[in-house]
Amino acid sequence: MNVQVLMFKQDDPKKCTAAKLVKFDLAKSIKKITSRTIILDPFAKQTLLKQDAKLADSITGIDCSWNLADSTFSKKFGGIPRKLPPLFAGNPVNYAKLGKLTTVEAISGAAFIMGFHELGKELLSKFNWGHTFYELNENLLADYEKIEIEEQIGPLLAEYGIAHVD
Repeated sequence: MNVQVLMFKQDDPKKCTAAKLVKFDLAKSIKKITSRTIILDPFAKQTLLKQDAKLADSITGIDCSWNLADSTFSKKFGGIPRKLPPLFAGNPVNYAKLGKLTTVEAISGAAFIMGFHELGKELLSKFNWGHTFYELNENLLADYEKIEIEEQIGPLLAEYGIAHVD
């Protein structure tokens, strides 16, 4: 599974997780999105499931500021848009906040859900807090990987005591 990032350069470049992935040759910076890529879009109608891996040859993270996410994601990117099921941020800025993920956390989470565990761990390994994201979400990620239909997410979150908000 290839990793790509579409970078809008809206945040501090020193804190940009997508730029660091590109720097370490773990992701390719792109300008155009292909049809066979999973676009990680927090506003997508469908949630990412393991079987989505069969539809794509890459995962594309959209790197933008959370403050500008509404307007950024209002654009039509193409590809296969999918939102992640709820995950906890492990990054220092949004630590333990549900859904406030960095680009690397989103891509890594997608990789784990689709069964690409080594890729997920490799992406996180470049960040001193990367292990925290995995530790906070390890059980959730394993359970999400087993889900076959989107309707199974709500009951799963209830088991964890997490309120499911769409």
